[in-house]
Amino acid sequence: MTGKKAVTAPRRPRPKASDGSTRERVLAAAFAVFRKRGFSAASTLEIATRAQVSKRDLYALFRSKHAMLTACISERASRMRQPLELAAPIPSSREAVAATLVELGMSVLRVASHPDVLAVHRLAIAESDRAPAIARALDSNGREANHAALGAWLTRAQAQGLVGAGDPAAMAAQFLAALWGGLLIQLLLRVREAPAPDEIESRARAATQMMLTLYPAPRAG
Repeated sequence: MTGKKAVTAPRRPRPKASDGSTRERVLAAAFAVFRKRGFSAASTLEIATRAQVSKRDLYALFRSKHAMLTACISERASRMRQPLELAAPIPSSREAVAATLVELGMSVLRVASHPDVLAVHRLAIAESDRAPAIARALDSNGREANHAALGAWLTRAQAQGLVGAGDPAAMAAQFLAALWGGLLIQLLLRVREAPAPDEIESRARAATQMMLTLYPAPRAG
């Protein structure tokens, strides 16, 4: 048959790119506005404008301001666990165990002492009465997650005979308690400045030495 035109199917719209970059922009904008205005005074319109997205797109990613704050907390808390996540292979010696603990301690102190992270803590504490889920997110994504990650790593180190017998969860709590002392409360209350790099390293090494002294490697045989 002749004279008939080929029918061309209409082009389908290209799928939107991953919203990863959009999500990052929204979280960065939300955190900036939270710090500037405080949680209660922060408006979703200002957040959307700063992130260069529509309010509809913003709510497609986060159903509420509380959800945005929870995500800000989770994101920053996860950074403190990076040394353990990167050090998934079990160290081959006590020296390597010590090096990983020092690296972890320094990372925790650097991240948690940063003004942005302290601002997240203060925001979460301020909203904890009205939104208990915020406080739970702070605890579960921060303290609990760090304790669990360190405890799991210590369990694997024990299995290799590199760390002495003991409850890994209690050992993790001891390490982090020695690392912090009363520093976090002082920082949250603004009664002292953030620790300098040499203090951060000194605290991490002292906490590590405490752990290695309390839990020496089992003797062979």
